[in-house]
Amino acid sequence: GISLTSGVIAGVTAAIISHPADTLLSKINKAGEGGEGNMFVRMGRIASSIGIKNLCLVGLPARCVMIGGITAGQFGIFDSMLPALGVEKFHWHNPASHH
Repeated sequence: GISLTSGVIAGVTAAIISHPADTLLSKINKAGEGGEGNMFVRMGRIASSIGIKNLCLVGLPARCVMIGGITAGQFGIFDSMLPALGVEKFHWHNPASHH
């Protein structure tokens, strides 16, 4: 329930934030992509040739499904392992009370 939903939300958020940079990284690692020059010059050329909108949106739905699913799975495994290992999930205590 909650852990899987939280995992999907966390994964989709991470996918949206990292997608443009990961797309640039994939492109710049291809030989000759972006022409000559240092990394920043090449990334600028790649970004301008692709366009900011396409850089941010092309392939994003598939990435959201993939990363959202993986992260939800990780959250689910973590949540299911806590009771199996005898670990309590929440250790909240009132900081005003003295132990």
